[in-house]
Amino acid sequence: MIQGTASGVGKSLLVAGLCRLLARSGVLVVPFKPQNMSNAAAACPGGGEIGRAQALQAFACGLEPTVDMNPVLVKPEADHTAQLVVSGEVRGKLDAARFREDREPLLPEVVAAFERLAGSYDFIVVEGAGSPAEPNLRAGDIANMGFAREVLLPVWLVADIDRGGSFASLLGTIEALEPADRALVEALLVNRFRGEPALLDEAFAWLSERTGLPVLGAVPYLEDLLLPEEDAPYAFIDGRTEPVVEAEPRLRVGAVHYPRASNIADVDPLVADPAVDFIWLRDPRDLAGLDLVILPGSKSVAADLAWLRERGWVPALERHLRYGGRMLGICGGLQMLGRWIRDPHGIEGPPEAPGLGWLALETEIQPQKLVRPVAGRANWPEEVEFSGYEIRHGDSEADPTLHPFRARSADHQILGTYIHGLLDDADYRRSLLRHWLSWETSHAEDQDTRWLRDLDRLADTLRDHLELALLENRVCEIA
Repeated sequence: MIQGTASGVGKSLLVAGLCRLLARSGVLVVPFKPQNMSNAAAACPGGGEIGRAQALQAFACGLEPTVDMNPVLVKPEADHTAQLVVSGEVRGKLDAARFREDREPLLPEVVAAFERLAGSYDFIVVEGAGSPAEPNLRAGDIANMGFAREVLLPVWLVADIDRGGSFASLLGTIEALEPADRALVEALLVNRFRGEPALLDEAFAWLSERTGLPVLGAVPYLEDLLLPEEDAPYAFIDGRTEPVVEAEPRLRVGAVHYPRASNIADVDPLVADPAVDFIWLRDPRDLAGLDLVILPGSKSVAADLAWLRERGWVPALERHLRYGGRMLGICGGLQMLGRWIRDPHGIEGPPEAPGLGWLALETEIQPQKLVRPVAGRANWPEEVEFSGYEIRHGDSEADPTLHPFRARSADHQILGTYIHGLLDDADYRRSLLRHWLSWETSHAEDQDTRWLRDLDRLADTLRDHLELALLENRVCEIA
């Protein structure tokens, strides 16, 4: 089990890299995360949803994602409430005031999912959540040491050295753990190191002496690793090293990062294209000069729409359209662009809220969440294959001539779709951008191709920079 000294230290990608390394070696390996808190979700072919990170990890193993890989998914809706998804299905709300009490009864279901995987695979790489050294969260824990203790998992603890204070974080985390939890920690490592590895030798010896644990090494900082990291906006944009042909026209794209933005991996293919200038938009003034603005999904559409209005985004977006810019709404973004959002059952927000009114559609939020992969042949902009997935409570009118889009403005400047991952396929993305924006790139590639290339690069990096004898010994025991 990979646990971290904090959120965002790189646990998800380390698990993906280890899964890829083991899978390439012929090990029948599967990822597992007992509890994930994220609005980045993926639809499983067999039904249900899990965290996007676990879908990436499954891909690293050469597997289709299943709900057993992430049995508990907590999707924040506001500061004090979240939607609770168990075994891929919505199971009501989780209130912050009762977070500890309400999650503890889920441990048997989490263990059952783990045991089902253990019955089908030789090796499981488990990802923790946040930090195990949170004394206010230890009681009833199912995400870190509470789960590790239940199934007796060896734990590797990782810190992000790029943030600073990594050795103090590792030492402090070990010392903050209960003795029984501390006994499960098998090794330490640091992630995202820039510089000469030999400079760390003295610090590693100090840390090992203080904790009595081996330090496996330092994973280098991979600046242009084009892999998604949960809900974090991309760190690799500025460090991208692939050259751009200066004569090639650039596409200027921005996506609005409202507070409850979800499934932001929809923009991955544009972020990764070196012929695209991409920016996450946090201020209306950043809209100037863009060709395309994307309104991504939202876990609370009415609240994020109110945020847009309060922060002055609406006149800025109107100016963008007035000067010929294009706009794409995906799922929650599509709903914002319509005339009304009605929620009679109180699933996400108030009974009704006015939309921006730029698309001729209305949305009604349904009690039952729709979660499904989608694939087929597009009607627009031309007949070409596409694929993606839907995760939504809302339903809106559809113009079948625009499939896989739901609606388009009369001036053709605005498009809306419910399908996530629609830009992942290079052929469909190229067709859309050519017909709608009169723009074409020579760098387009499928997301799967990009992911596989960088997962292999990540796996190679872990192999070359970590002492993995503990892992190798376990693989030999299986064999």
